[in-house]
Amino acid sequence: MNPVALALLPALALSAPPPTTKRIAVLLVPMDMGAEASTVKLEAYMNESLEQHRSYVLRKTDDLFGLPSDEQAEASLKRARTGFEESRLAFEAREEEDAERKLRATIKEYAKAAGAMKECGNLCDAVAMYAAVLHSRGEVEEAKIALLDLLALSPTYELDRKKFTQDFISFRAQVATSRSAQLRGNLNVKSRPAGARVYLDGEFQGYTPVSLQTLPIGKHVLRLERPGCKQHGAVVEVTPEEQEIATDLSPTPPFKAYDSLLDKLAQEVTREKGGATMASIAKTLNLDRGVVGTVKEINESGGLELLVGIFDLKAGKKLSGKKIIFQGDEYGQLKSEVGRLVNQLVNAADGGGEKLVKTSDPLEGRHGTEDWNAEDRGGGRTGSEKKRRGKDPLDSVSGTEEW
Repeated sequence: MNPVALALLPALALSAPPPTTKRIAVLLVPMDMGAEASTVKLEAYMNESLEQHRSYVLRKTDDLFGLPSDEQAEASLKRARTGFEESRLAFEAREEEDAERKLRATIKEYAKAAGAMKECGNLCDAVAMYAAVLHSRGEVEEAKIALLDLLALSPTYELDRKKFTQDFISFRAQVATSRSAQLRGNLNVKSRPAGARVYLDGEFQGYTPVSLQTLPIGKHVLRLERPGCKQHGAVVEVTPEEQEIATDLSPTPPFKAYDSLLDKLAQEVTREKGGATMASIAKTLNLDRGVVGTVKEINESGGLELLVGIFDLKAGKKLSGKKIIFQGDEYGQLKSEVGRLVNQLVNAADGGGEKLVKTSDPLEGRHGTEDWNAEDRGGGRTGSEKKRRGKDPLDSVSGTEEW
């Protein structure tokens, strides 16, 4: 080959355009109520796996259909922030009567703003100041209830010694070790549609329907999110008696339009070619490919049947496909199983080429026998064993030579 051409190869490689990326999204169709609860979780696991592949630009359902905020909750949050600043100034000025009145109104406003709150934030500060004012005014039982709410909202909340008196800090320690603070309750959270992400006091808890066990009694901030639905929130009070929270989520017009196509989309999944529904979705959502499938519940233990394939949505061509049954997620195995499935589908769709950037599954590409020797696998001893004998000082020694 021409030496000059050889010298130019590295430069040519660096200047070559990157491989063409394709916009892809996961579109799963729940075929029953049980499957509806698992669809968002399966989509999340698939999205996480697809993010490892260079050949795709992932568009998540959150991006496609949005997570619109609750406008009323946003307005309440704005009012609550204003009220908090006014309350803080009154508290620091030791104007207890005015501070109590403003803090009570501020806490109520925060309760209306739960759908827009990602963490406790100034709500915890307001509850702490409210409890301190009540304690200072001699309303001990009311102050105790407020402190139980604070412990429920944020068990690790620390009182600022510059802002709160030592008597109140000691009182808070008494409440924290009291019998009432040890009480727990359960909260069953449901939504329609099911499969909403559940956040309690800013921490992710799972997907609806979900049972939240052994929660500290008192107030908690509950927030629900589902792609294509308006965010929902509420301040709920946990008691020793088991409670149920059921919520109807409000879908957006774009998600309603997509939802109306799901029956037709499910029919096209079973074919070797896509159809008009896939083409319409591709145009509307600006997609090239889709991981499209149907999900069915096969038992009450969480077993699911997934019929899924990667489709060229615009051309209506099925590039790869598979039918698989998941037996549940009792041991947290579902995430890795879904990850392996997605990798298989992508490799088959792309002609077997390795597209992974990385994988979080330590078992990916392993058979479990890599560290076995020939005898472990049922083979006989070979010449390589003779070489190992010289390294073992006890080799060929029975242990009875000096008896």
